[in-house]
Amino acid sequence: GHELAYPIEQEKIFPEMAVQMIKVGEETGQLEEMLLKVADTYENEVENAVKSLIALLEPAMILGMGLLVGAIVVSMLTAIFSINDISF
Repeated sequence: GHELAYPIEQEKIFPEMAVQMIKVGEETGQLEEMLLKVADTYENEVENAVKSLIALLEPAMILGMGLLVGAIVVSMLTAIFSINDISF
């Protein structure tokens, strides 16, 4: 018999802003529109977080690949130069 926002607020799972927006939607009778706004808001927030993570991950991957290629080149050069040390 409670409003929808009451149990959501009690569980402390959702952010406070989402709970407040749901309360406003219930009070104004536009719960559906408000839930869509909440979804859009947090969808944009997740997209921005993923873009930031990718922006940080990309240079790390390039550095890792550079180190891998460098290790392969050094091992090949070491093998080539050690051929001269073989005595017949």
